[in-house]
Amino acid sequence: MPERSFRIWRGDANGGEFAEYTVDVDEGMVVLDGIHRVQARKANDLAVRWNCKAGKCGSCSMEINGKPRLACMTRLGDYPAEQTITCQPLKAFPVIKDLVTDVSWNYKQNKKIAPFKPRPRDDDGQYRMMQEDVDRVQEFRKCIECFLCQDTCHVLRDHARKSAFVGPRFMIRLASLEMHPLDTADRIPAVKNEYGSGMCNITRCCTEVCPEHINITDNGIIPLKERVVDRYYDPFMILWNKITGKNKNGKT
Repeated sequence: MPERSFRIWRGDANGGEFAEYTVDVDEGMVVLDGIHRVQARKANDLAVRWNCKAGKCGSCSMEINGKPRLACMTRLGDYPAEQTITCQPLKAFPVIKDLVTDVSWNYKQNKKIAPFKPRPRDDDGQYRMMQEDVDRVQEFRKCIECFLCQDTCHVLRDHARKSAFVGPRFMIRLASLEMHPLDTADRIPAVKNEYGSGMCNITRCCTEVCPEHINITDNGIIPLKERVVDRYYDPFMILWNKITGKNKNGKT
């Protein structure tokens, strides 16, 4: 039975270091399987978060050989047999223990966002939407909240700037609400001022690591940034608002 070497970060909020482990592996195993084998045979106190083992819960997010990935969807066979598999916790969030990080900051950002506010139903009591509008926001609903996009975001990795930007995951949630054909809430002022859309410089690193292949940057963040520009920086819109007596929120 072949063996694989693992280099796993061990420690807590006070610090830690990498520890080396070698265990036998079976064909077809994923990184999470290897970590579980290390946990069972070499380090019973190793902390790792996981749940579904099917790439749908987002729990086993970590950095594998320097790249944010889901451990349950990353096959050992993707790496050369002689290569050590390095596993470490998400760098954008505080470590609790070993590979487990405190991602509660994300849920606090989610609470800030104004909820879905649908327009009144049609006279017959029904809602009607164009299928293309439904398809547009459906992509964003695929998010499993693994927070890999949050982890790879350079703004959020600079912890001092975290308070100024909600991160790509919640820009996508904002996009799903703003682009919903039934929603009536105006979140664009908050997108600009509170949620920090201007902090993103469109490196597309968040899109690259998304396990659900959501086009976070092009389909979500860029359209939101365009809406902010149209309202606050487009000289023609500013002139039009002055002529019509509307303010920057488009209201009279």
